[in-house]
Amino acid sequence: MGEVVARLRAGGGWSRPRGGSRKSDTAPRPFRGALVLPPVVLLALFFLYPLALVVQQSLQPDTGGTSLQPYADVFASESFRNALWTTVWIAVSSTVGCMVLGFVLALVIAFVPFPGAKAVARFIDVYLSFPSFLITLALLFIYGTTGIIGSFQFLTTPWGVLLAEVTYFTPFVMRPVLAAFSQVDAAQIEAASSLGARAPRIVRQVILPEALPVLAAGGSLVLVLCLNEFGIVLFTGAKGVTTLPMLVYSKAILESDYPGACVVAVVNVLISVGLYGLYRVVSRRAGA
Repeated sequence: MGEVVARLRAGGGWSRPRGGSRKSDTAPRPFRGALVLPPVVLLALFFLYPLALVVQQSLQPDTGGTSLQPYADVFASESFRNALWTTVWIAVSSTVGCMVLGFVLALVIAFVPFPGAKAVARFIDVYLSFPSFLITLALLFIYGTTGIIGSFQFLTTPWGVLLAEVTYFTPFVMRPVLAAFSQVDAAQIEAASSLGARAPRIVRQVILPEALPVLAAGGSLVLVLCLNEFGIVLFTGAKGVTTLPMLVYSKAILESDYPGACVVAVVNVLISVGLYGLYRVVSRRAGA
């Protein structure tokens, strides 16, 4: 006992024997397995199994058997190439538009004082919960056949789809950018201003570097969402605008070509997963 007291007084402290461990440190292996099993079973049942059925159907042509002929037929068709090109250019253009517009609007809300700035920022959070068809329906009242300026038939063109997607997905960029702007040190902006830097230079050298990683992460997410957007394209009724999701719908519902529809769906999923992986990498580097 005296030796223990002496060690405590000398600052040696008390150490637990190496062989000892608390029961709460680690859960028993059977218990951990029981916790992991239900989520894995649900994931396999509701996601992996239907996806496996889609892949299986894409390898089964109408003539019977199992082959890659449905892939060869789809890849050789002009409709697939046009749909792929349309999907890519609309998704990329919408993403660029959302990043530019989202950055500018977030810049105004965060750094330009005006009445109701906080209310606008809160409305953005609510806006994220709106369904895409609601925004498209609102645009129909302006650009539709019987809309305010419907004589231009703007919404039924690819540019109308582009406008609808930029309008709907811009807040998905604004929200993280606003969060990044809240972390910008006001002292840096004041110091730059006191040294004679004008607003464009302050934005370029002080504000933009802080928001660039988050802007890239938000743009990556919007790119994935635009790539898979179906409701906006369908609801606008744009003629000649066939994206990959629309091609899946057309082949499955209108043509009853289920192997071809599954092939397009598999291609769409592979592209989406690849872009989502890019989004995760960018988000991780941005600290999101």
